[in-house]
Amino acid sequence: MSAAEDRPRRKAQRDGTGTQFAALPFRMAADGLEILLITSRETRRWIIPKGWPIRGLRPRDVAAREAFEEAGLVGKIVGKRSIGSYHYNKRLPDHHDRLCRVKVFLLSVDRQLDDWPEKEQREQRWVDPVKGAKMVDEGGLAEILRSAFPAIQILNPRLRKRRRLP
Repeated sequence: MSAAEDRPRRKAQRDGTGTQFAALPFRMAADGLEILLITSRETRRWIIPKGWPIRGLRPRDVAAREAFEEAGLVGKIVGKRSIGSYHYNKRLPDHHDRLCRVKVFLLSVDRQLDDWPEKEQREQRWVDPVKGAKMVDEGGLAEILRSAFPAIQILNPRLRKRRRLP
């Protein structure tokens, strides 16, 4: 995560939920489309890079920044809008849970750096979206991963020419 002064307070919505922004990193590999999953720092469950809003940054830019900080990814957010959202319970430092809504943006990965801020704090794995959907705990995130093929084809049509997607 970035320095605390870069982050606004984590304001809850009227219904008590918080909002985070996530990147769904993808690339074309020899075997086809792959997505990147990382582990959370506390519970070590498989997730995608995500974080709280940052003052002065658009949601899609927050998602790209989190992908850099948490996974060392450099790339471009595809499209201006999120491809969907899911909910999960975030364990806060005071040991209370807060329901969070996570808006997901597609990130076309150009490269992965050799070093990045949270490299030693997380595991990572490039997998096909179907396998990734089985690895995550959150049902809403699993559904987004399963629907990633059509979303990527629609928003990034040049990929259809490279390799047939399932």
